Amino acid sequence: MNCSNCGHFNEGGKFCVKCGHKLQEEAAVSQAAAASEYQPQPQPAYAPQQPNQRVRQAKKVSKSFFSYFAEGIKNPTATAQAAGESQFVNALITVILYALSIPVMLYVGWKLLLIQFVRSMFKLPIISEELAPSDMEDFNTGVDLIKATDINSIIHFNFTDFVFKQGIFIFIGLAVIIGATYVAAKFGKVDVSFKEFFSRFGTFLIIPTALLLIGLVLAFLHVEYFSYFMNFGLLSIFLVVPFTIASFKQSGTNGLDRIYSTLIVYVVITIVLTFIANGLGEEAKTIITRMGNSSELNDLF
Repeated sequence: MNCSNCGHFNEGGKFCVKCGHKLQEEAAVSQAAAASEYQPQPQPAYAPQQPNQRVRQAKKVSKSFFSYFAEGIKNPTATAQAAGESQFVNALITVILYALSIPVMLYVGWKLLLIQFVRSMFKLPIISEELAPSDMEDFNTGVDLIKATDINSIIHFNFTDFVFKQGIFIFIGLAVIIGATYVAAKFGKVDVSFKEFFSRFGTFLIIPTALLLIGLVLAFLHVEYFSYFMNFGLLSIFLVVPFTIASFKQSGTNGLDRIYSTLIVYVVITIVLTFIANGLGEEAKTIITRMGNSSELNDLF
């Protein structure tokens, strides 16, 4: 140990052999300094990984939507009247579901619709009277063969092209209907913002959307009755319009009568549905043309 007074090195003892300085105090100071220099670093506590912000937001939106959708089925009028601008996102999701469920249903169940159409043609008196029992047996055999065949892969019926193209087309049609209904309500002296009006319209659209979703499930299960739910869901739009207009109070007495407002929107709905039907009709023609030109499909028969 080196003496702090004279610097002489001492092998041991309590005092420096050269100057007599006490070495025990020096050792205590050195040990205290060394101890103060070495301080164990605190280990950071384990912080669990935080979930992605978008995932948390998606969970929050989906939870809110399911609660809103269930309440709209349970109490449609009360839920719609209570829907304000805060329900705009949920109403928008409902409109998107309504628009997409129709083409998805048609994509999944178009074979059943084709069979229903042909079967109804065979039941016409003019045709059925000329058919022999063996012809009906051949037809039923062909129907079973069509059901068991994945014709989509044979004629290359693309899911993305059909569903998204028609879904966007139907969504635009719904936007036109909602816009026309809002304008009609404004002519009827209804003082309301577009977001609040859209929220209420979308809330009244919950039951038609639920009918379409039930039809979609039946289409996936290859149940032919899915077409009834699709028709009810489409025609229910004629009820959503008057319910939405009637749910608001008029701010004046000199506005357009609600009956005339509803009739004007019905004209718009008829035009929109005609365009949608024409678009779907063109897709049906494309499918039939591909079926006729498919050598693989002709080999089945």
